[in-house]
Amino acid sequence: MKQFHDRVAVITGGASGFGKEFARTGAALGMKLVLADVQQDALDQTIEELRGHGAQVIGMRVDVSQADQVQALAGAATEAFGDIHLLFNNAGVGAGGLVWENSPKDWEWVLGVNLHGVVHGVRIFTPLMLAAAERDPGYEGHIVNTASMAGLLNAPAMGIYNVSKHAVVALTESLYQDLSLVTGQVHCSLLCPYFVPTGIHRSDRNRPDSLANDAPPTRSQLVAQALSDKAVTSGKVSAADVARMTFDAIRDERFYIYSHPHALASVQQRFEDIVGQRNPGDPFAGKPELRQQLVQAMRG
Repeated sequence: MKQFHDRVAVITGGASGFGKEFARTGAALGMKLVLADVQQDALDQTIEELRGHGAQVIGMRVDVSQADQVQALAGAATEAFGDIHLLFNNAGVGAGGLVWENSPKDWEWVLGVNLHGVVHGVRIFTPLMLAAAERDPGYEGHIVNTASMAGLLNAPAMGIYNVSKHAVVALTESLYQDLSLVTGQVHCSLLCPYFVPTGIHRSDRNRPDSLANDAPPTRSQLVAQALSDKAVTSGKVSAADVARMTFDAIRDERFYIYSHPHALASVQQRFEDIVGQRNPGDPFAGKPELRQQLVQAMRG
């Protein structure tokens, strides 16, 4: 996609983190914006900020785990601005702990947002983009799905999050191949950020009451939360940096987007273990003191 001015972007998770920075970048490029988020007050504040800078923007409270709400988002977007050119399936939540300790409600919440939210976006918006391409030979469409380096690695005490993001990687790579069969006008990219201060470590603030656990967090879940708090908040690459990287990738039609390319060394090691039929390597091999701290914390 070479042209952004006057094009329409739909952004889920648009009121904070990456989504808010995608919106700011899009607004600076003259895009028309449709923001979706589950947190109404943050959504209102973001819309007010963008309109204050002259952006054309509408917002809608959407729980992306619910297909009917994503369908309503598509309807509102097309009614307001017409054809949609850029879709960010970005909404996401985080949870951790030993994988067998995650409750059914944990799985429903994390997979509902992180995976089913992307599935709904792809299923609902891709046909709209393909139809626009059929009507207009000059139409350009692009879909960006936010996964994570956790979709390419498997750190301990993050199993439920790892599973959701591995699924997004597989879905997006499949989408890339499927689109190549039917069009040259609609493309997609996979965003795999590492630790970036986005607020995802506080995503439990928007967890639905119906999916709240009755039991208190386990030791492993408390340890995982503490690790996540420290890792996310200490990140040196900002969400604004990642937004710029992402728009550059869209412009260049690049599929893989990494916020921290140095982390690919661990990805390479993982795939070498797979191809070499070796047992999974130690993700803390370079920092054994971290593994020792984690073991001590888990065992009390």
